[in-house]
Amino acid sequence: MASPDLFVVCKKCGSEVSPYITECPYCGTRLRKRAPKIDRRAGEAAPRTARRSLRPALSPLRTGEIPGIKGDPSGRPTMTIVLLALSLVAFLVLAFIPDGDVALNALASSDPWRYATVSFFYPNGWYQLAVLLAVGIYGWRLELRHGPLLVLALFLACGAGGDAIANAVDRDAFIYGAPGAGLGMLAAWALPDVLRSRRGIEHDGDLLGTLVIAVVLALMPLMVDGDSAVATFSGLVLGALAGAMLLRTEAARR
Repeated sequence: MASPDLFVVCKKCGSEVSPYITECPYCGTRLRKRAPKIDRRAGEAAPRTARRSLRPALSPLRTGEIPGIKGDPSGRPTMTIVLLALSLVAFLVLAFIPDGDVALNALASSDPWRYATVSFFYPNGWYQLAVLLAVGIYGWRLELRHGPLLVLALFLACGAGGDAIANAVDRDAFIYGAPGAGLGMLAAWALPDVLRSRRGIEHDGDLLGTLVIAVVLALMPLMVDGDSAVATFSGLVLGALAGAMLLRTEAARR
């Protein structure tokens, strides 16, 4: 049954009126003998069996997808926020304790907890700003695309792992912060976009701005005591490897 028009025009007064009435409310002219029938089938309640079939169900997993580990483009980057907050709190703590008590150096063998905490301590505000800017931007983008566990894994592998590698190379150096985490997350985010750009595929990253931040982080060991070049570039290599694996995973899902 065809649905009626949205309105009809009264032939006498020219007013637009409802198609479901028989007389014009403005001039009283009779428009039709009876109102059109309303098709109620669309508004009827669905049968009980149909309502049961409308219950929400999880979609099948795609190739390479793990239950519970998935990005949410409209969600909140909780893990990134937690990492930034811990770094800011640790910066305030340094106002009450000597820097050397938290640095990663030869004493780490007797204080193994330093491997876990040194990534949050920065003796220099500009050094901290540069690293946390990279962690905040690229950790945020990675978390919305791939979920919080990837961000945590990159922070531990590139940040704490890069510091541990630097400490093993030079036991006498005093190492602070997580420069490897900043450069590693940047690499993990940027590498897929760089490869897409070379292939002429559209990408959503700002590669020029990313290059500027990468250069600043790479030069930071020359300007700041406590920023290890070994830790920085170890994180870069580990982050690039993670970015390559993410690109292969995305390709396998297609």
